[in-house]
Amino acid sequence: MKRILFVCHGNICRSPMAESVFAEKVRARKLEWAYDVDSAAVSSEEIGNPVHPGTQWELARHGLPRSAHRARQLRAEDYAQYDLFIGMDRDNLRRMERIFGGDPQHKIALLMAYTGEAREIEDPWYTDRYDVVYDEINTGCEALLNELEQERKTEGKHHG
Repeated sequence: MKRILFVCHGNICRSPMAESVFAEKVRARKLEWAYDVDSAAVSSEEIGNPVHPGTQWELARHGLPRSAHRARQLRAEDYAQYDLFIGMDRDNLRRMERIFGGDPQHKIALLMAYTGEAREIEDPWYTDRYDVVYDEINTGCEALLNELEQERKTEGKHHG
């Protein structure tokens, strides 16, 4: 099972949205056995807080269930617990590396890099564009899952 942690600044907007979107894509393909998904923050500002209402509304608009998620902060020990850490912007990546003391196993990546465009997903906390963020996260999660499935199928051929 591949363990994926989506990470953003406060863990109340982008990363829980990505967690929900990716989990729904996994369910739609009946791959729940292959992926474990969660999310976390690089900052301590929102620890314990629920998902932002703008994120909840946007997820509901797309038929995704309301999340009972509470923000948590990324910890150094998470590095050993997850296979992949997906950040939303370059500041997330830098702060993950700082928390982990580096990235020796190359587990940290930018979500939109999987689309072929290494661009950032802006924080809707500041832009209030939850619709745009949803579209970008949806595109990024689709590309990420496609790549992971390609890797899994390729690995299966080598080990089979």
